[in-house]
Amino acid sequence: MSSLPVMVNGLPGNVASTLIPHILRNCDIHLLPASLTGPGTEEGTLTCHGMSFDLIRPKDRDAWILSARRQYPDLICIDYTHPSAVNANARFYAENKIPFVMGTTGGDREALIQTVQNSETCAVIAPNMAKQIVGFQAMMAYAAENFPGLFEGYSLRIEESHQAGKADTSGTARAMVEYFNALGIPFQVDSIEMERDPERQKTLWGIPEDHIQGHAWHTYTLLSQDKTVSFRFTHNINGREIYAQGTLDAVRFLARHIRKGDSGKVFSMIDVLKDPVPAPCPASA
Repeated sequence: MSSLPVMVNGLPGNVASTLIPHILRNCDIHLLPASLTGPGTEEGTLTCHGMSFDLIRPKDRDAWILSARRQYPDLICIDYTHPSAVNANARFYAENKIPFVMGTTGGDREALIQTVQNSETCAVIAPNMAKQIVGFQAMMAYAAENFPGLFEGYSLRIEESHQAGKADTSGTARAMVEYFNALGIPFQVDSIEMERDPERQKTLWGIPEDHIQGHAWHTYTLLSQDKTVSFRFTHNINGREIYAQGTLDAVRFLARHIRKGDSGKVFSMIDVLKDPVPAPCPASA
């Protein structure tokens, strides 16, 4: 059985680093020993979970990728870089006809989608790769489509907490705003309450100290106009492990569509959940 060549971009970032051991445990995926990284990262190599990676800075990536594509024509890139790099990276993948899974949030999302649609490649683009959270979003999308105006007259408060190093507002919270708008609540993205202060996260939110450097806590509170009815939706994630399996599912899904000859298509994680591709062999411990 031939394995699928995959490159994880964003090392030494936290999510990219978390993915490495999960990929290494899967027999159908061949992980390339290199990662596109930011201009501020020191040149050289990085050892992550026992594997050595060349860190490819922006000035060197064109030459490197041309060589890699000759050796691995079926290469798929996984992007967990930085919000400031989203659109530039997408253009780079599109220009080189490299299918990619974009887990990085931020950037100009409309331009990101248009970049893929105007290209000869495909991508899975999602603000959240956690399958259970995506399932919750799918339920909200269903409600928004089938019960428009359901919460008309209600107020909404969105609170989200992530580690201090997360530069942008949660992509999941931003996506939820659209659903609540369709349900009748005129809420703006800039009204999302972001928490990035570690002390407040511990004392006010109750986030375990072990996960202050890696968590995603969200609460959506709806209150009726007369304040007699309230609804609250909460999803709290500690650590980053939950994103790994969804990312690998997205890679397999994307590989199947590339083999079918699809191009210029943008898929979501909801598409991945609706049409899953099982791993050909169980991950080793």
